[in-house]
Amino acid sequence: MTVAPPRLTADEARRIALRAQGLLGAVDRRAGVRGMLRHLGQVQLDTISVLARSHELLPYARLGAVGREAVEGAYWSGGTAFEYWSHAACVLPIEEWPLFAFRRRAFRERESWHHGLGEGVYERVIDQLRAEGPLTATELGGAKNGGPWWDWSDVKVAVERALMFGEVVCVERRGWKRVYDLAERAVPDALLHDDLDDTACLRRLVAQSGSALGVATQADLADYHRLKGAQVASVVEDTGLVEVTVDGWEPPRGRGDGRNRVWADPAALATAPRGRHRTTLLSPFDSLIWDRARTERMFGFVHRLEAYVPRPRRVYGYFAMPLLAGGRLLGRVDPAREGSTLIARHAAFEGTTERAAKALPAMAEALVEAASWVGADTVRVERTTPERLHEPLRRAVGDAFRAAYR
Repeated sequence: MTVAPPRLTADEARRIALRAQGLLGAVDRRAGVRGMLRHLGQVQLDTISVLARSHELLPYARLGAVGREAVEGAYWSGGTAFEYWSHAACVLPIEEWPLFAFRRRAFRERESWHHGLGEGVYERVIDQLRAEGPLTATELGGAKNGGPWWDWSDVKVAVERALMFGEVVCVERRGWKRVYDLAERAVPDALLHDDLDDTACLRRLVAQSGSALGVATQADLADYHRLKGAQVASVVEDTGLVEVTVDGWEPPRGRGDGRNRVWADPAALATAPRGRHRTTLLSPFDSLIWDRARTERMFGFVHRLEAYVPRPRRVYGYFAMPLLAGGRLLGRVDPAREGSTLIARHAAFEGTTERAAKALPAMAEALVEAASWVGADTVRVERTTPERLHEPLRRAVGDAFRAAYR
């Protein structure tokens, strides 16, 4: 007899996901940033910096006002993390080095590359790193040929290829430049191997994704480490994840191809999510919301990064950050800095005016907390949607400042 999968309400699934992402419940301050990284499995890097870079915003959202030096130290000191291609360019806990053997092998077997590579350059780069220790591409001889950003020098092409192959590791970012070292020096001996076959790598990565997401469709699981759907499908039933159904997550008509099967971490199902919700602004690259389809399905919230949209066509702003409060996405803020002032260029609320008005205290709290974290002592609100909430938000920000500093 076939047993129906456990059924969750959409609200239960949302709360499970929030807890899994470290945004509901007690904060584990003893584990700190490193503990957060180990649980999430990765933190995405990005060049954009408004309030801070995205890899700083993730621990801030979960742990509060973590100092930037503490964040960088947690990622890059003591050999506890490395950078590699996962969801995108990500900081990953060093324990995951063996799990990416399948990707390193795929890069080594690749026959076609966008950039050519001069004879002997790869070997010279490896020899220089062996002789001189960790170096940036500039220190290796220069990252560019003098043209556009993609016009890489032979040295840059060589060291990036060595990074993909796993012969070289990015051990830190210095002035946003990658610092490269030999894997044989940077990765602990117990982890420096490609012993896991592709199936074992995929099975463990899918299980890790399930733990970090709490509850997820098969497509969600694939997106987390940018795996192929067929790769996830081939291992998901052997990961220990439990198949469930979620109200409202049924596949669109004609889309019963497996991508919409839903899986949950059994540990997440064992206890009901409880505790304090974080009120915070989220980086657009936060793993809670980076998957657009999942964000819309779980929160009914449509969000797009508009940094690469021409200014006249932007709706919410260059780096609009969603507002999370009470386990819901209530709006977004496009922030900026001007001296000691945090500027809310556009604070946009979701839903009706009445619903937006109820979100005013949360928006004000999030703005004031963010201002304090980045060393700003005032907040200026330039524009709101709806417009009639401009003055009420300004007053709420003032109240939040007084409450924070009394």
